[in-house]
Amino acid sequence: MATGKEPKSRNLPWVEKYRPQSLDDLISHQDILNTIQRFISEDRFPHLLFYGPPGTGKTSTILACAKRLYKDKELNSMVLELNASDDRGIDIVRGPILNFSSTRTIFKKGFKLVILDEADAMTQDAQNALRRVIEKFTENTRFCLICNYLSKIIPALQSRCTRFRFGPLSPEQMIPRLEFVIKEENVNITPDGLKAIVTLSNGDMRRSLNILQSTNMAYDKVSEETVYTCTGHPLKSDIANILDWMLNKDFTTAYRNIMELKTLKGLALHDILTEIHTFVHRVDLPPSVRIHLLIKMADIEYRLASGTNEKIQLSSLIAAFQVARDMVVAEAE
Repeated sequence: MATGKEPKSRNLPWVEKYRPQSLDDLISHQDILNTIQRFISEDRFPHLLFYGPPGTGKTSTILACAKRLYKDKELNSMVLELNASDDRGIDIVRGPILNFSSTRTIFKKGFKLVILDEADAMTQDAQNALRRVIEKFTENTRFCLICNYLSKIIPALQSRCTRFRFGPLSPEQMIPRLEFVIKEENVNITPDGLKAIVTLSNGDMRRSLNILQSTNMAYDKVSEETVYTCTGHPLKSDIANILDWMLNKDFTTAYRNIMELKTLKGLALHDILTEIHTFVHRVDLPPSVRIHLLIKMADIEYRLASGTNEKIQLSSLIAAFQVARDMVVAEAE
């Protein structure tokens, strides 16, 4: 029987549609989940600090905790969630956060919960003001800070929280969840397509679901080629061709061929560089040649990040490989 909620959920991005609703639905970091469940069951919930790369389940974990701690009717009155998109300067810490933390709830036992998502975007002043608020109102409020970079949280806040690192997810953790979504949505996918999604997402569950959904919407079949095409990532065969041109053709031919391929497939030099980097590590090259290439590639990546011209940097990359080729020949003699 169709429910009233069905049309609404059909239009949702899969990331939100399949967001874990309870602690049991979460697929990763079992040791962290066991510890948090013990905190809840023994009623000894500390201040928490979750850190790690995006898409590893930090926000989902604390939202699932909030649902376990409070009934649906209580959620709005007992939980204050602020994101980096909200203004989070010192005025917010001294205003809404202070007001929320300092007021006790009548007729309700337990503590309130303040979730500060992307806390590494908070200013130094706001973080300094927050440490006093955390200390003063621990009696009736618990704080959970979530960030990508632990180094951007001041040490005084770190020492007041129990820290948990959410590392990138392993393929073994991601594949069952992806297969569940594939089955629910009737996605036509090949085994190499699934492998390509896991490879490109680098342990980020959110990214893997977004790639799966966008490829499924763009093509009838989700295969390795359609996944790479949809994300604009260079195919393995393209990288093989680029390397072949750089090592075996003269400079002008290599440059012209790579520029044509880049324009035809809309490839970014940064993605090409990342793929070539893994290749340099895998191939058996003399140590001096490998060191030369890695230093040159590191310089090119730094320059690209600074916003330099891609054509000039591509010339530099080809030049580095042509010099490496001459070095290999010289060493062989």
